[in-house]
Amino acid sequence: MIDSTTSSAPNASMDITGFGSQLRSAPEKTQLQLIQQLADPSEAGLDILMEFLIERRSGPATVAIGKAYQMLFQSDSPKAAEFLNTHFPTGVVPLRSERGIDYLPLQKMLAAQDFQEADRLTLQLMCELAGASALQRKWLYFTEVDNFPIPDLQTLDYLWGVYSEGKFGFSVQREIWLSVGKNWDKLWPKINWKAGNNWTRYPQGFTWDLSAPKGHLPLTNQLRGVRVMEKLLTHPAWEARPN
Repeated sequence: MIDSTTSSAPNASMDITGFGSQLRSAPEKTQLQLIQQLADPSEAGLDILMEFLIERRSGPATVAIGKAYQMLFQSDSPKAAEFLNTHFPTGVVPLRSERGIDYLPLQKMLAAQDFQEADRLTLQLMCELAGASALQRKWLYFTEVDNFPIPDLQTLDYLWGVYSEGKFGFSVQREIWLSVGKNWDKLWPKINWKAGNNWTRYPQGFTWDLSAPKGHLPLTNQLRGVRVMEKLLTHPAWEARPN
């Protein structure tokens, strides 16, 4: 939360127009904090979020943009729904795929913060990337990850990052892995996949919301061995910049 000495949450006594001006001029981290203060936005608050998205539609999707989209997506306002259908029919993250894979259902699940179903769908989509055999068996061989197109893996990661306030995604897991010297035994407890000698039980042991530790999601079938995870974290996608 923003310190109360520097900002106050919008309420009935506040100039909501002033809040919008503050949102437009603030740095990205502060934008996210400001948007989070609109936890239950009024009609005027929804208008500010819509204006914010329109003003930034030509730039890359940030966590603040993702949060603004989420709040409109989760709103029961017909006006917000019409706005998103008109201006952002496929969300705020470009859904790039070299294999013609449809990432829109995943975008909607993440926007709704249905992280458990989004995680299951992510594995399904990766199996789809790997081919018919992987789809049938419903899990990956580590050798199949090498053939994942860079745009597709970046899209999966981008979706998870933008709709999790930057907490989740393969690139986040990679950053943590590198920070512990590529030591798997140090990584697992940091992302809460293991405590002591005990692996976290699926699904009840995992945390399916934003209270989870950074890098907690998405999961992989790493219990079959670390090699799939290693291939994901060393994929060329993380060295290449999206176009």
